[in-house]
Amino acid sequence: MIRTFLFTTALAVAAPAMAQQTMTPDAATPQTAPMTPVQPETTTPQPATPASPGAAVATIVDTEFPAYDTDSDGALNQTEFSRWMVALKAQETKATGQTLPAEQVTAWANGAFTTADVDKNMMISKPELVTYLSGGAG
Repeated sequence: MIRTFLFTTALAVAAPAMAQQTMTPDAATPQTAPMTPVQPETTTPQPATPASPGAAVATIVDTEFPAYDTDSDGALNQTEFSRWMVALKAQETKATGQTLPAEQVTAWANGAFTTADVDKNMMISKPELVTYLSGGAG
């Protein structure tokens, strides 16, 4: 469920970029105007590339990670990780209206930690967290 919530959030962040369209010079010129040669630009504008959901998750992790990495060691221990997951679960609860008893949320957060800790060093790095939240683990 939390992955679905984060994926939905990532899509909401990426949607404006995906919705942008570039207008070609021909489309901007009324059809009744006389045809004149178009001079090439000195710099070619790059088309907007839509942000991938994984990139959006990575951006969120980069932004929020320092707030939960209380000892500033660059990784989340189980307590730090659980605090973040419980906060995400609370946001999901607000969005869906579905609540779980506290002991189930704690059990879920502990299971999420075990799944996200791919290298089994009892710490969650940023790449492990991005992979987990993007649906790459578990």
